[in-house]
Amino acid sequence: MDTRFSSAIHALILISQSATPVNSEQIAVSVGTNPSYIRKLTARLNKAGIIEGRRGISGFRLLRQPGDITLLDIYRAVMDTDSVHLFDLHHNPNDTCIVGHNIRPVLGGMFQQMDDDVNRRLQEMTLADCISGMRAYMTRTSQADPGQSAANNPSRTGAADARE
Repeated sequence: MDTRFSSAIHALILISQSATPVNSEQIAVSVGTNPSYIRKLTARLNKAGIIEGRRGISGFRLLRQPGDITLLDIYRAVMDTDSVHLFDLHHNPNDTCIVGHNIRPVLGGMFQQMDDDVNRRLQEMTLADCISGMRAYMTRTSQADPGQSAANNPSRTGAADARE
């Protein structure tokens, strides 16, 4: 299963809630992956105009407000595609079989409707919604505010090790 999308959202929440720029090592510690994977994601997010990272300055910052970044924007950036495509049809159904002859137009329409629904929902949801959802969850479970992220609170995730 591909985790680029969820990893990118995780990184963007961390970046948006940090008082100081967060670097790829700190993000990697929080996401639970390696800095090279994070650098690949952040390069795509940078290219899409979602974040900015400058040579010689450690860390990233958002270029737009979280409410102006849709989940579809994030998906497009890290998945390198214009839209979500969930399912593919098999290529060689047997036309002499009644099911094989009719399956592609039937499933094709159903799959397209599902793709359209997912794309529309991702366009409606923003990074701010993710942040709000996280805060609500943390309040219900009595956890610290996401503003006390790994970048600001190294003891929570071991991010201090990543900065050294």
